[in-house]
Amino acid sequence: MKRLTRKEEEVMKILWKLKRAFVKDIIEEYDDPKPHYNTISSLVRLLQDKGIVGYKQYGNTYQYFPLLSKEEYRSTFMKQVVSDYFDNSVKSAVAYFVKEKGLSEEELNELIELIKEKK
Repeated sequence: MKRLTRKEEEVMKILWKLKRAFVKDIIEEYDDPKPHYNTISSLVRLLQDKGIVGYKQYGNTYQYFPLLSKEEYRSTFMKQVVSDYFDNSVKSAVAYFVKEKGLSEEELNELIELIKEKK
Protein backbone atom coordinates (compact mmCIF):
# COMPACT_ATOMS: atom_id res chain seq x y z
CA MET A 1 0.00 0.00 0.00
CA LYS A 2 1.21 3.47 -0.86
CA ARG A 3 1.36 6.03 1.90
CA LEU A 4 -1.60 8.36 1.99
CA THR A 5 -1.17 12.08 1.39
CA ARG A 6 -1.63 14.44 4.32
CA LYS A 7 -5.09 15.43 3.05
CA GLU A 8 -6.10 11.79 2.56
CA GLU A 9 -4.92 11.01 6.11
CA GLU A 10 -7.06 13.88 7.44
CA VAL A 11 -10.15 12.41 5.79
CA MET A 12 -9.31 8.92 7.02
CA LYS A 13 -8.85 10.13 10.60
CA ILE A 14 -12.34 11.58 10.44
CA LEU A 15 -13.80 8.40 8.92
CA TRP A 16 -12.08 6.25 11.55
CA LYS A 17 -13.61 8.48 14.21
CA LEU A 18 -17.12 8.60 12.72
CA LYS A 19 -17.16 5.01 11.37
CA ARG A 20 -19.67 6.02 8.62
CA ALA A 21 -20.19 9.47 7.15
CA PHE A 22 -21.56 11.48 4.28
CA VAL A 23 -19.31 14.13 2.74
CA LYS A 24 -21.17 16.85 4.68
CA ASP A 25 -20.43 14.98 7.94
CA ILE A 26 -16.74 14.84 7.11
CA ILE A 27 -16.67 18.57 6.35
CA GLU A 28 -18.37 19.35 9.67
CA GLU A 29 -15.42 17.77 11.52
CA TYR A 30 -12.95 20.29 10.07
CA ASP A 31 -12.08 23.54 11.79
CA ASP A 32 -12.90 26.81 10.06
CA PRO A 33 -12.28 27.61 7.32
CA LYS A 34 -13.91 24.38 6.23
CA PRO A 35 -12.78 22.77 2.97
CA HIS A 36 -15.03 22.97 -0.07
CA TYR A 37 -17.51 20.14 -0.64
CA ASN A 38 -15.95 19.21 -4.00
CA THR A 39 -12.49 18.95 -2.42
CA ILE A 40 -13.61 16.42 0.19
CA SER A 41 -15.77 14.57 -2.31
CA SER A 42 -12.78 14.20 -4.64
CA LEU A 43 -10.53 12.99 -1.80
CA VAL A 44 -13.08 10.40 -0.72
CA ARG A 45 -13.43 9.15 -4.31
CA LEU A 46 -9.63 8.85 -4.57
CA LEU A 47 -9.60 6.82 -1.34
CA GLN A 48 -12.41 4.71 -2.74
CA ASP A 49 -10.43 4.10 -5.96
CA LYS A 50 -7.47 2.99 -3.81
CA GLY A 51 -9.70 0.46 -2.05
CA ILE A 52 -9.36 2.18 1.31
CA VAL A 53 -12.91 3.52 1.57
CA GLY A 54 -16.19 1.80 0.79
CA TYR A 55 -19.63 3.28 0.32
CA LYS A 56 -23.33 2.63 0.50
CA GLN A 57 -25.57 4.46 -1.92
CA TYR A 58 -28.80 6.14 -0.83
CA GLY A 59 -30.37 7.52 -4.01
CA ASN A 60 -27.92 10.15 -5.25
CA THR A 61 -26.06 10.31 -1.92
CA TYR A 62 -23.21 8.13 -0.69
CA GLN A 63 -22.31 7.19 2.85
CA TYR A 64 -18.63 6.31 3.18
CA PHE A 65 -16.86 4.01 5.59
CA PRO A 66 -13.24 2.87 6.04
CA LEU A 67 -12.21 -0.48 4.58
CA LEU A 68 -8.73 -0.08 6.07
CA SER A 69 -8.55 0.07 9.85
CA LYS A 70 -6.50 2.67 11.65
CA GLU A 71 -4.41 -0.13 13.16
CA GLU A 72 -3.67 -1.66 9.74
CA TYR A 73 -2.60 1.72 8.36
CA ARG A 74 -0.52 2.54 11.43
CA SER A 75 1.27 -0.81 11.20
CA THR A 76 2.09 -0.35 7.51
CA PHE A 77 3.08 3.29 8.00
CA MET A 78 5.33 2.60 11.00
CA LYS A 79 7.08 -0.29 9.24
CA GLN A 80 7.80 2.09 6.36
CA VAL A 81 9.10 4.81 8.70
CA VAL A 82 11.39 2.35 10.50
CA SER A 83 12.63 1.06 7.15
CA ASP A 84 13.09 4.48 5.50
CA TYR A 85 14.48 6.50 8.41
CA PHE A 86 15.99 4.02 10.87
CA ASP A 87 17.64 1.44 8.57
CA ASN A 88 15.06 -1.18 9.56
CA SER A 89 16.13 -0.91 13.20
CA VAL A 90 13.29 -0.74 15.71
CA LYS A 91 15.95 -0.16 18.38
CA SER A 92 17.12 2.99 16.58
CA ALA A 93 13.54 4.20 16.21
CA VAL A 94 12.80 3.70 19.91
CA ALA A 95 16.11 5.36 20.87
CA TYR A 96 15.17 8.35 18.72
CA PHE A 97 11.82 8.76 20.44
CA VAL A 98 13.37 8.32 23.89
CA LYS A 99 15.95 11.04 23.17
CA GLU A 100 13.85 13.46 21.12
CA LYS A 101 10.59 13.28 23.04
CA GLY A 102 12.13 13.38 26.50
CA LEU A 103 10.04 10.56 27.91
CA SER A 104 9.24 10.71 31.60
CA GLU A 105 10.58 8.10 34.01
CA GLU A 106 7.09 6.57 34.17
CA GLU A 107 6.91 6.28 30.36
CA LEU A 108 10.38 4.72 30.24
CA ASN A 109 9.35 2.19 32.89
CA GLU A 110 6.25 1.34 30.86
CA LEU A 111 8.47 0.72 27.82
CA ILE A 112 10.74 -1.52 29.86
CA GLU A 113 7.70 -3.50 31.07
CA LEU A 114 6.45 -3.91 27.49
CA ILE A 115 9.85 -5.22 26.44
CA LYS A 116 9.96 -7.64 29.38
CA GLU A 117 6.48 -8.95 28.48
CA LYS A 118 7.66 -9.74 24.94
CA LYS A 119 10.52 -11.96 26.16
